[in-house]
Amino acid sequence: TVSKIRNRGRERGSTNAKITNKSKESTWALIHSVSDAFSGWLLMLLIGLLSGSLAGLIDISAHWMTDLKEGICTSGIWFNHEHCCWNSKHVTFENRDKCPEWNSWSQLIISTNEGAFAYIVNYFMYVLWALLFAFLAVSLVKVFAPYACGSGIPEIKTILSGFIIRGYLGKWTLMIKTITLVLAVSSGLSLGKEGPLVHVACCCGNILCHCFNKYRKNEAKRREVLSAAAAAGVSVAFGAPIGGVLFSLEEVSYYFPLKTLWRSFFAALVAAFTLRSINPFGNSRLVLFYVEFHTPWHLFELVPFILLGIFGGLWGALFIRTNIAWCRKRKTTQLGKYPVVEVLVVTAITAILAFPNEYTRVSTSELISELFNDCGLLDSSKLCDYENRFNTSKAGELPDRPAGVGVYSAMWQLALTLILKIVITIFTFGMKIPSGLFIPSMAVGAIAGRLLGVGMEQLAYYHHDWAIFNSWCSQGADCITPGLYAMVGAAACLGGVTRMTVSLVVIMFELTGGLEYIVPLMAAAMTSKWVADALGREGIYDAHIRLNGYPFLEAKEEFAHKTLAMDVMKPRRNDPLLTVLTQDSMTVEDVETIISETTYSGFPVVVSRESQRLVGFVLRRDLIISIDDQQGPAVSHRELCSVSYN
Repeated sequence: TVSKIRNRGRERGSTNAKITNKSKESTWALIHSVSDAFSGWLLMLLIGLLSGSLAGLIDISAHWMTDLKEGICTSGIWFNHEHCCWNSKHVTFENRDKCPEWNSWSQLIISTNEGAFAYIVNYFMYVLWALLFAFLAVSLVKVFAPYACGSGIPEIKTILSGFIIRGYLGKWTLMIKTITLVLAVSSGLSLGKEGPLVHVACCCGNILCHCFNKYRKNEAKRREVLSAAAAAGVSVAFGAPIGGVLFSLEEVSYYFPLKTLWRSFFAALVAAFTLRSINPFGNSRLVLFYVEFHTPWHLFELVPFILLGIFGGLWGALFIRTNIAWCRKRKTTQLGKYPVVEVLVVTAITAILAFPNEYTRVSTSELISELFNDCGLLDSSKLCDYENRFNTSKAGELPDRPAGVGVYSAMWQLALTLILKIVITIFTFGMKIPSGLFIPSMAVGAIAGRLLGVGMEQLAYYHHDWAIFNSWCSQGADCITPGLYAMVGAAACLGGVTRMTVSLVVIMFELTGGLEYIVPLMAAAMTSKWVADALGREGIYDAHIRLNGYPFLEAKEEFAHKTLAMDVMKPRRNDPLLTVLTQDSMTVEDVETIISETTYSGFPVVVSRESQRLVGFVLRRDLIISIDDQQGPAVSHRELCSVSYN
């Protein structure tokens, strides 16, 4: 570490001196030096543009292919369900998702959408499309890019700590991960695209580094670029540039200097602006589940918010233990030899159980969007099916109302959805397809939060005279916002799984745009982390790093070993002597003998045989090159070799 810092300082000083000298020589040298100085910012610009463009392509494609499982737009096959009905002249506001241009598969095959047989046809086509998408995803990963599977964040953390995984950030991985991510999300499996988008952005950063001499052969500088690319990936995943920078700092990066902070912010900003320009969801937002709440929260509500934090911590600890146990079983048994069969079985079970329930049939992002929604008078969702009995509300406010039949029906369906999401996500994460964990974790928490929020809302409506309500919740007032509970629950469960804190709160804040909800989010996130840490110290990404055996040394981990390094480093009794080079007492013949009789990639250099003080390390290839360069009639094999360091 000391050598790295000294070399970096020496390199920086020599570079500045060279720039100054060259700028005096000619105008061209000045232009070249300026371009070299700004090459980092240009690289950040290109990473942001490419990451944002790929994220927009993935969002648009996944939305269209998800709707393809249920039907097709006859006026234009490239339209998804929502865009198809936007262009229709025969749609009403109440039935804005139904238009003659959009036909279900039963309408196309048997010319009707009514009856049991039509339901069976739609059911069959839904499962068939899901299996087809999943089969294509796992087949492409298995054949062309095995590194394209999973989330990618554990491997990115390992790479940023200094370990090189060759091919993990290559062009084939980028191409296959982009294609298969769309297929995996469209199949309806309980996974998200947010984690894989970080991998995609880092692939973009690594590939673009080869276009600049400054970064092509400098691994340290390239790792700083990857830190900024990770921030850009989270920025386009959640539409949260600041949260993306903090995520890279808190969760991913091992070394994060101030220069990298500014460049990460710039890359995240460009990526978010690019995605905003593409407008993949047609709502001028960067994510599908952007919401705005206007009702203030009250001090008493910290109690249910903390309960959601406890639930998130328990869910996080449960998920990590069960998922790691299943992944270990996959690695150590015959199950790991049949990734295609495993993916198809899990997809079939997911699709068969998901279709009858409207909240599991839709994509997880759409589900979260509906759970976050603050019901208005014009909402047609079952979650907003309230009885409108109010005459005393203030202007511009919609008071708490008694739940209607639709709300009670939705509660039962959401309870079943919660059970399915909890169970199926355990078996889905870690399969040989691109799979993120952010969205499934947020969905689990959002469902739990919405259920608790509706319960609190009805309790406040029917018992507003209780002591816990009468000081701040009067009859006819808008006291409880169930969508806020869903958002807090989503943050709690995501924090319980990943152990994120500051970056998580900022990401959720950027999703809602409301400063007044930071305290509930902080309370839930911290409670979730405390509960999860009490049951297990590792987050899901650290657990997968340990499971896969990556050489990652966690900087935050505390060690209580009392063994001395000298006890470990002493050769054992039956071990051969350590092969070393002495600094200036070995001949060319001695060095050639060591090279021919060993296969080591490098050798430690000591002062002498008597003094085993270490002075350096030399690579095998450097020795061979040096000997080949110096060989000739004037060089004797008995001539002494001297190893020196600049």
